[in-house]
Amino acid sequence: MNKEHTLIPELRFPEFKNDDDWKAKPLEKICTLVRGPFGGALKKEIFVNDGFAVYEQSHAIYSEFGSFRYRINEEKYKELKRFSVKPGDLIMSCSGTMGKFAMIPTNYEQGVINQALLKLTVKKGYDNSFVKISLETEENQNKLLSQSAGGAIKNVVAVSQIRKLELVIPNSLEQQKIANCISFLENAIDAHNQKLDLLNDHKNGLLQNLFPQQGETKPRHRFPEFENDEDWRLKKLGDKEVAFFVNEKVAINELNLESYISTENMLSGFRGISNASKLPSTGNFTKFKSGDILISNIRPYLNKVWKANKSGGASNDVLVFRSGSDVSCDFLEFILKNDIFINYVMKSAKGVKMPRGDKEAMLNYIVFIPSRREQEKIALCLSTLDELISAQIDKIDQLKLHKRGLIQSLFPKMND
Repeated sequence: MNKEHTLIPELRFPEFKNDDDWKAKPLEKICTLVRGPFGGALKKEIFVNDGFAVYEQSHAIYSEFGSFRYRINEEKYKELKRFSVKPGDLIMSCSGTMGKFAMIPTNYEQGVINQALLKLTVKKGYDNSFVKISLETEENQNKLLSQSAGGAIKNVVAVSQIRKLELVIPNSLEQQKIANCISFLENAIDAHNQKLDLLNDHKNGLLQNLFPQQGETKPRHRFPEFENDEDWRLKKLGDKEVAFFVNEKVAINELNLESYISTENMLSGFRGISNASKLPSTGNFTKFKSGDILISNIRPYLNKVWKANKSGGASNDVLVFRSGSDVSCDFLEFILKNDIFINYVMKSAKGVKMPRGDKEAMLNYIVFIPSRREQEKIALCLSTLDELISAQIDKIDQLKLHKRGLIQSLFPKMND
């Protein structure tokens, strides 16, 4: 590293502006590193909770893995003790999802790591949270990835390489200030994620109550004005008055990055779409219009379902449904954008690594249809909730973007 290179972040808290430059230090000077045991020591275990398992330090020592428990004798306990973790320790995944970090929370009982994990015990004079944030910066993550081996499926980094990874470190007070700032932002993100979970739970509850469940002919809850209406009518999804597949085609030269839809630019979790990153050079594609429902037919369990708000063309692995005369497109959206339908599709899906839904089975899916007025009421209720969920997701994305920018400004670049 160039000795004349100064290590000063772009953004610095006022009370530290006149302090010394940050210092570059290898990770082994900041943390004690212990790799989990290989082979028979933890051979039987199935690890949970970010890869570490709970055990009790007592004469009757047990490891607990979900519902599975087994006894460990005192000799085995002593063998595993150096691989135990305590609150404040950092845990790094060093294979598979390499470079992912977790900090053992203050309320966590003792646990053990396996061979896929590395324990980092932060030494005196260094802030645990600051070290974790530093290791998770884009620059350091890229360094870890550049040192990995094992191919795309399983990346592995040797502990000897990780020990030499250089972090830039300020004095302990500045470490704490930065850690507190980022932790405050992370807490805000966590709180918004919890709100998002509650909104999704509420939506799932509404879907269960506003639609008839298996063996029922009407929903458990109906809006007051429809309580005395007749039962919903039993239909198949493929009945012409309910829905049908669109087969009309459009040439690629009539499409652009905004109007071309493929499985790659459909978002999982019923989150809609993004713009395509590129277009096919040739070909004809399924022509859709506003109000059509598009479903990615590769790995249906990813829940890639979108109600179009514009016209365009969809790739061959995207199915396009259009509502029939008795069903509004808004109501059809929530028939298809529903875990019950997705689970049904997966039962007849073909293929293991890349399962595809069976089109004929989809058309035979049993649905119950109320009056158009009740359809519209239900769709309005669920659409309003979807808008709240989308707004919440956008808020979380903005906070994450702000966090990323803040970290980039609060940490000096080693290679500038």
